[in-house]
Amino acid sequence: MKSKKKRKSYKTVNRSPGTVYYKGKKQSTVTDVEIINYTKEEYHKIETQNVADAFHYKNNNQVTWVNVNGLNNTSEIEKLGTHYGLHPLTLEDIVNTTHRPKLDEFDNYLFVILKMLYFKNENDLVYEQVSMVVGEQFVLTFQEADGDVFNDLRERISSDLGRIRSLGSDYLMYAIIDAVVDHYLTVIEVFGDKIEDIEDRVFEADSDDNKTATTIQELKREILKIRRSVLPLREVINRLDKIENPIIDEKTHNYLRDLYDHIVQVNESIEVYREMVWSLLDMYMTIISNKMNEVMKVLTIMATIFIPLTFIAGIYGMNFENMPELQYKYSYFILIGVMIFIFLMMLIYFRKKKWL
Repeated sequence: MKSKKKRKSYKTVNRSPGTVYYKGKKQSTVTDVEIINYTKEEYHKIETQNVADAFHYKNNNQVTWVNVNGLNNTSEIEKLGTHYGLHPLTLEDIVNTTHRPKLDEFDNYLFVILKMLYFKNENDLVYEQVSMVVGEQFVLTFQEADGDVFNDLRERISSDLGRIRSLGSDYLMYAIIDAVVDHYLTVIEVFGDKIEDIEDRVFEADSDDNKTATTIQELKREILKIRRSVLPLREVINRLDKIENPIIDEKTHNYLRDLYDHIVQVNESIEVYREMVWSLLDMYMTIISNKMNEVMKVLTIMATIFIPLTFIAGIYGMNFENMPELQYKYSYFILIGVMIFIFLMMLIYFRKKKWL
């Protein structure tokens, strides 16, 4: 008896709006907090499991980046939110990992949700939600578990590479989103290589196996999942560039416009690869159909050749007594000769018509 596939439930739990309830898959046992505090001249980094260690960095005239890993310990998230004055709906969205990318404006901060994509190993693509709160001189980021795409950014901050230590929290927000978008490009390039490999396999002699069809279907689902994760970020970045908010400096808008060009490029590449995967599926089905037609063509030719031979054999296989040819000495050899002659003439005819 087949087991019924469990349907996904998208109903919200019967809780009031603003309730901080974790909705995700990664159950972290602890909440890891990484605090990076810097100016042009100073740099400090602290790793702890107590969010209260980040409290005294608020309003210290330095840029503070607080990165929280682990969302199921909601009490710690609420403590941090209370200290930084986050709205209850913001806290609710932070611990709900099913959101699409979006931007919310509040009185004293901006709230951004985006999807982070990266390869944990060669074939394991990780989808993870990153929630980001951007205020005056601070950025809070929230992730489900360890592992992200920000190592290069951390290195630039610690080594004072580029302009990041000279600018404010709005530029740090841009740098975080830029790191996520750069990895989109990396992921898309990998899928481009996979599509090219499958194109080669489709035209191979054994491309009609079930493995090729399954691979194309899996690739199609993966591309659609990436598209759902990436496409809404285009509107988020566009809004960040268009809004007039004191948190975002005028100089940062130039970088946001460049970032918008990058996300447009990513989305265009996704659409191209999406069309290529659909074309691959159509091409695969066409090749399978053509191979089946070739098989049917050969079987039809064989049947056509043997129809007259079967007709002759059927006539002389009847048990009539008064068949004059049966009494002739060389009847058997003449009949075999006629059948071979018909066989050869039909082969020559099919060759001439280029059906063989």
